[in-house]
Amino acid sequence: MPHYNVLFLCTGNSARSIMAEAIMNRKGAPTFTAYSARSHPSGAVRPEAIRQIEAAGLPTEGLHSKSWDKFAEPGAPIMNFVFTVCDNAAKEVCPIWPGQPMTAHWGVPDPVVVQGTPQEIERAFKLTFATLERRISLMLALPLASLDSIALKSELDNIGRK
Repeated sequence: MPHYNVLFLCTGNSARSIMAEAIMNRKGAPTFTAYSARSHPSGAVRPEAIRQIEAAGLPTEGLHSKSWDKFAEPGAPIMNFVFTVCDNAAKEVCPIWPGQPMTAHWGVPDPVVVQGTPQEIERAFKLTFATLERRISLMLALPLASLDSIALKSELDNIGRK
């Protein structure tokens, strides 16, 4: 069975991409290994994101905000898939990954910017987690080995709209 490396990118690497990394590493194992990064990392993972990951029974060890420079160094894993999870609707600037991996935009509103009661903020993080989990589950259900690159790109883009 082939092995795929997946990189999730967002604006701060503090919530959305971190949650996606944790979800993919659990649901996609052993076929997929996920990473997350940002061009200018925030430096810290949001505690609300950690709570969502823990509530789903996923491990949090090793999750940290990191620069995508780490993945351009010699010996870094070669990415097969790169997904941006920033929210174009909120005018966020999504990072662009160079090279030849399959890319798709899976825009998700940033729960970090939600203001309100603690319950409203927690609900935003929960919704973000659920959206990412649904999209990753849909991707994992694709017959990757039997799809040509054009069909696969189309399917990945469609998942980003669900």
